[in-house]
Parts: sequence; C-alpha cells; structure tokens
Amino acid sequence: MKHWPVKSRRAPMLASTLALAIVATLSFTACKRTPSPAGEAPSAAASTAPANETADQFIARVNQEMRDTYAELSAAQWISSTYINDDSELLAAKANERWLTQLNGWIEQARRFEGQSMSPETARSIMLLKLMTAMPAPRDPAKLAELTRIATRMEGMYGSGEYCTGEGAAKECRQLGELEDVLRSSRDYATQLDAWRGWHTIAQPMRKDYTRFVELVNEGAKDMGFADAGEVWRSGYDMPPAQIAAETDRLWGQVKPLYEQLHCYARTRLDAKYGKDQGEVGGGMLPAHLMGNMWQQDWSNLWDLLQPYQNAGSLDITGALQQQYRQDYTDELARHAGIPDTDDLVEIERSAQLDSARQMATRAQDFYASLGMQKLPDSYWEKTQFIKPRDRDVVCHASAWDMNMAGDVRTKMCMKPNEEDFTTIYHELGHVYYYLAYNKLPPIFQAGAHDGFHEAIGDTIVLAMTPDYLRSIGLVGEQQQSHEALINAQMRMALAKVAFLPFGLMIDRWRWGVFDGSIKPDQYNKAWWDLKAKYQGVAPVQSRGEEFFDPGAKYHVPGNTPYTRYFLADILQFQFYKALCDAAGYKGPLYECSFYGNKAAGEKYLAMLEKGASQPWQQTLKELTGGEQMDASAVLEYFAPLQEWLEQQNEGRSCGWTGTPVNLPPAATPDKPVPGKA
Repeated sequence: MKHWPVKSRRAPMLASTLALAIVATLSFTACKRTPSPAGEAPSAAASTAPANETADQFIARVNQEMRDTYAELSAAQWISSTYINDDSELLAAKANERWLTQLNGWIEQARRFEGQSMSPETARSIMLLKLMTAMPAPRDPAKLAELTRIATRMEGMYGSGEYCTGEGAAKECRQLGELEDVLRSSRDYATQLDAWRGWHTIAQPMRKDYTRFVELVNEGAKDMGFADAGEVWRSGYDMPPAQIAAETDRLWGQVKPLYEQLHCYARTRLDAKYGKDQGEVGGGMLPAHLMGNMWQQDWSNLWDLLQPYQNAGSLDITGALQQQYRQDYTDELARHAGIPDTDDLVEIERSAQLDSARQMATRAQDFYASLGMQKLPDSYWEKTQFIKPRDRDVVCHASAWDMNMAGDVRTKMCMKPNEEDFTTIYHELGHVYYYLAYNKLPPIFQAGAHDGFHEAIGDTIVLAMTPDYLRSIGLVGEQQQSHEALINAQMRMALAKVAFLPFGLMIDRWRWGVFDGSIKPDQYNKAWWDLKAKYQGVAPVQSRGEEFFDPGAKYHVPGNTPYTRYFLADILQFQFYKALCDAAGYKGPLYECSFYGNKAAGEKYLAMLEKGASQPWQQTLKELTGGEQMDASAVLEYFAPLQEWLEQQNEGRSCGWTGTPVNLPPAATPDKPVPGKA
C-alpha cells in the first residue's frame, strides 16, 4: 500500500497527521515469523477468514478491503492535520486503531499460506503486507489503543508547539515557521541562538511518551517475528535487513569527501562572519544554530554568507517570487472597493498569499505536464491546503496525499514566496504524480519501488530546474556564461543536496539504536548529538543534557517516519536525472541538462512510476537506468566543478572534524542567554 501521506524531509514548518500507521516500508524480503505456541487459540481476525480460501483469493480480498476502508481513514487523518483539536485527534487515533487492528488481522491470516505454492504476485503481496507499517502494533488491543493515543499526542505536541517569552501583555509566542524565519534571515548570533533553543523546548515533554512508544512498537515487531521495529524498517529494501546499513555506508563513502570540502568552506566563512571565539564549538565542527536551518540539514539560507562570487549569475528566486507576491497584493488592493479597514487588509494579504501559492503550484504542474503527464484534477485545486489558515492550528509540514486511490490527490503546505517552498512544491507533486501513475495497481502494490524512490521523483525534477529553465519561466534573468556563474549555481544546489546527505543518515542510525536497545532512554540526547557530530560535523554551542529531548524537535521522530529513504533519495535522484537526460538525447555537461518539455524522458519516467512496488526495486531501477545498484557516481559527476573549486579554496586549511565537541559551557535555561554570547 502506498506511502500515504508522504511527508517532505525539508518543509520549513509543522507536522503531518497520524498517517504514520500506513507509512509503508515495503519489500519482497522473506521474513521468518515466530510460530504460535502450541495450543494458542486463533485470533478473532484469523477466525473471520473464509474457509478454504486460497492465497490468491486472500490477497484479492485484502486488496478490496483496503480500498473499502481507505477513504474513511484518509479523511479522518486529513481533518486531524488541517483542524488540530482534541476531537480531530481522537477521530484520527480511533481510525488508526481500526486500521492497525485490521492490518494485524490480515498478517495473522496470511500465516496460513506459509510454505504453500502460489503465484509470484501473491507471494510478493504477502511479503509486502507484513511490512506495511512503520508502526508495528502489539496484538494486545489495549496496548494497540495506547500506541495510537501516544502517537497522536506526540504529533499534536509537535503541530501545536510554540516557544513563548515574556509574561502578561508582553507575552510573545512563536511557532516553528516564525522561528525558522529568524534562522533564515537574522545574522545576529544571540537572536539565532534564542530561536534555535526556543524551538527545542517543545520536544522536552515528549521524552516519556517516546520511551513508551518505543516499547510498544518493539512489542508489535516481535509479535510479527522481527527482533525490533528497526528491523521491520530495514526489511523494506528487497535485501536482507542486515545489508541496508552496509549499503548506505558504501554510498556515504562515495560522497563524504565532497561533503567534507563543503563543510570546510562553510566553517571558514562562518569564522569570518562571527569570529572564531564566538562561532567555534571545538573539534572543527559547525555551530548548530548558525546554519540557517533548525536541524542543519539544508544550508541554502546561508547564501548571503556562502555565495562564492557576487553578481555572477543572479539566481535570486526568492526575490523574484516576493516581487510577484507584492504585485498580487497591489492587484488585490486595487480591486477592493472603498478604503480598506484592518480586517480588509488582512484578507487582501491572505488573497495575495493564496494567489502566490497557487502560481507556484501551477508552475510545478506545468513541468510535469510538459513531460506528457496529465494535469492535476480540479479537486486538487479545490481541496489542497496551500497557505496557513488564520482561524486554527494546522500541520504545515509539507506532505502529499492520495485520499481515495481514485484521483483525489492533494498537497498540504503553508506556502510562502521563497525558494525553499518553491522547490518543495515541485518535490511534493512528484509524490502526487507517483500516486496517479500507480493508482491502477492493486492497493498492496501502490507504493514506491522502495521508499527512497518516492522521495526521489520530485527531486529529480528539481535537478532539472536549471538556470536556463528558471529564465524560461521568468524567475531569473539572462544568465552569464562564466566559470563564476557555474560555481554559484553549483553551490546553491550543493547547499541543499550535499549538505543534507549526512543528516539523512544519522536520524535512523539514532532510531535503530533506540529500537535495538543499544541507545538507552537515559542516553537519548547524548547519542543524538554524538551522531550529529560523527556524520554532520555539527555541535551545539552549549551542552545539551538529558533534560532535553532534541530528537523530538525534528518532525520525523515524533511522526515516526523512517528517514533513510531521504538519504537514498538524494543518491537516486541523480541516477534518475542522468538516465532521463540520456533518454532526452542530451550530450553536454550533466549539470546543464534540463529535460523540461521532453516527451521521451517523460515517457520513460512515467513507465517507472506505473510499476509502483509490483516488482523488486532493482528491476525497476534497471529499466530506467540500466543498472541494478544504487550508485553515487552521478552525484560526483554533477558536482565535479564545485568539488575542484572547493579543494582549491580549502588548500592549506585543516579540514575535517574530530566528532567530539570541546569546552562547551554549561547549559543555560532557554529564556536566558549563554554567558558571553549576549
């Protein structure tokens, strides 16, 4: 069954609904289940299976039952995400509870067919069925209900999280979007530190819930025959679960030298801006709060500090989008009759925001349509959440939704006219077009070839948003044909793509350790920062003890969304991109290729999307790229000019980091400055 709703790794704001139960991590990996103890009575779900049902009939029935229940479940979760309150959370939790109970029943019934001969399609379907949730639930109904309540509560904590300062009339509360704006635009050391620490306070109440959550999903995993929930996740890659860690390490080894050069360059520029004494955290690492992003996963917001060459190829997408927004506002104001009052001005502003967001989505749709794919249905434009409502809490974290397996597709964002949201909508529509392409398949096969495929679709399109493409749609001017302009363009892409790679690895490395018990609850925060230091070379400027729960400040942890998919997607998208450039007949440097408007590339891409999870991903990858192995060589080919330039810039400098922060001052309370940093 599809990855629904699919959450962006990178959207700037809040969480998605409790769709966690059906975030599928699918594969055709055989899983040995623990047999029931002798004499154990069959479950109620197992006893409802028709007598003498064949395996093929069983899968046909399961697919139909999925279709019958899917729309109700998705509607409850959509409402919970777009109208956050106790009532909507209750409805979502109960819907999720019913779904997990039904899924447990199907998995139990599937045990009847172990060892029997059956069609390859049915055998694959049964294997996928066992891996259809990232939140394996205990068989015990009371514990299953407890699990869904905890999951819903953690999502609610994140979705409504805010950082408040002051008291009484002077009290000011800010949610993630506003705090992210501080990191995006402020270059004041103390202001950034306050925003970064402030957001991380919202996660502290989650620790107890998360600890219990881990106990419950591990029990569910063991009920299914797995060692722990992490093994369930690692079983979704058409290979033995033990191999995926080695596979991701191999891929990381290919790209790590490029990241190290980017890290070294960024550190030099930050030292120049803030001074070594203020910006340095020891061990050669980067200060967490100065990276322009709450989790240091995307450094694009540091363009003003990291731009290699001034006035060499203007790619100010944000500036162009904001100029268009201002024009929309002026037009809305001109259409207003009479002198607008305060409420009128608010509504005019919101209308302009909505116009801007719809224009961004229309541009994204146009790229997919130029490849020969269908235009989005009218219902998309009518039902999508484009901007944040005024009157209620909503989940702003970008996500893509298939509501009924029959064309009711939506995205959910709180869009602003900036480059980050502009590329995010192209990414989210990649999920939507994947849904539309594989909707004709049985529900069990409605998923990506593996979860990294789903995340790579839209980002492949983002790679094709070259300066020439952006010029063709009026967002940037005529581009200089110079080495300096090329390095600027490559740096902009690297700050999003290359900077993300180690972050894409470390989150699940942390959770795999949490699930298998090697990371104990009293070491959650230490292990988190140890891994960030190891992979990202990032550290906080003050100690973060176990009174904090910093993992919970990243949506995908309380949202229980596996994260390795995003790392794999960052590799796969370059493979896909190169294959589509080849299909388009492109012969130049890879980084200059845009297949916008090329029907041959679109036909090949759509053929892959239509396969869904109906066959092992290795076969699907081969049909598109010619090879069966994920490979980062296209990443290195793409960024070859930048890597050479970075090596020249970093010559003579001591690059790399120790992975151990040194001389951190003691932790300060969130509303007080760190000594010496005010």
